[in-house]
Amino acid sequence: MTTRTGPAPGPAAPGAPADDAAQRRARALSLRLFLAMLHTQELLAGYLGTKLGLYEALSRGPADAAELGARAGIAPRYAREWLEQQAVAGFLDVDDVTAPPERRVYRLPEGHAEVLLASDSPLSLVSLTMLPLGGVAGALPALLEAYRTGAGVPDELFGDDWRHGHSGANRALFTHALPGWLATHLPAVHDRLAAGPSRIADVGCGAGWAGIALARAYPLAEVDGFDLDAPTLAAAAEHAAAAGVADRVRFHRRDAAEAEAAGGFDLVCVFDALHEMSRPVPVLRACRRLRGPEGAVLVLDAKVAHRFVAPGDEVERFQYATSVLHCLPAGLAGPDSSATGTALRPAQVRRFATDAGFADVQIVPVDDRFHRLYQLTG
Repeated sequence: MTTRTGPAPGPAAPGAPADDAAQRRARALSLRLFLAMLHTQELLAGYLGTKLGLYEALSRGPADAAELGARAGIAPRYAREWLEQQAVAGFLDVDDVTAPPERRVYRLPEGHAEVLLASDSPLSLVSLTMLPLGGVAGALPALLEAYRTGAGVPDELFGDDWRHGHSGANRALFTHALPGWLATHLPAVHDRLAAGPSRIADVGCGAGWAGIALARAYPLAEVDGFDLDAPTLAAAAEHAAAAGVADRVRFHRRDAAEAEAAGGFDLVCVFDALHEMSRPVPVLRACRRLRGPEGAVLVLDAKVAHRFVAPGDEVERFQYATSVLHCLPAGLAGPDSSATGTALRPAQVRRFATDAGFADVQIVPVDDRFHRLYQLTG
């Protein structure tokens, strides 16, 4: 792909007529779209690096194109082009730019591996930024059809890339922040879980990272995770085994909205899942039944403005883009859908909770740019 010839997009020249506002806005939007295209292409190149194991191969040491090709099992000519692109984009360092192409040696700069390799580091963004691209790309034909018909797009059509990306996106949050939030902001819940044997229900558990983090933070707690996606639950069981908590963390393929169990859980969680659920009110009603007499119900969901604003900041833009491409279509795939979308505002959470039988909703003042934590009581 080559770019057009002619003047580069950008602001109007100094001295442009004051009534040329429309042209200035057109130039600004043109530049913005060009930069968005550039960033998207660089993320897609990063997607190749993630899926083909190229970053992982470079984490084992510097390499030229032939060495990287041998380590990762890709053709040397493709390895060379990818390495050059990554160096031009600033993702990799190159030892000597004047060396012949086949002899240039590339390396991961210090600190980049933490971002570019999937892990529980808060700085690892592979799950959030690169893997979802593959899922959305694979689902685009279904998305186009859904927008025309009003139907939903089942999660399985987004494939493993979205599944793994979505499940890994909050891993660092659950691992590093969640237990501290309970200890700092919800001391009664923390004390109950820490004092003795306790039970935790993780509704919409996904890959199990929240339940695993809670089990590790509270050694006397037992966790039951509920979800509908079989491959995700299989991954969750593997994660629990790897973390050494499989004896206390169990996963069940069950629709929480249909749960008949009553009482017994000291903590019931719905973490980053309510906005995607087709029937949030029945799910919250089930959470109320699952909660024991002294139990707590917590909902973690998207942090969006209290009311619609436009234009929005980067977080609002991120939440809406995610909703357009995945969360609303996935939520519409179920029967009798509430069609919530990612922009689940506090007032809507309160309406859902009230309809489910709760008396009150408090916002827990945790420090997170992307999420808001609610406690449902009564």
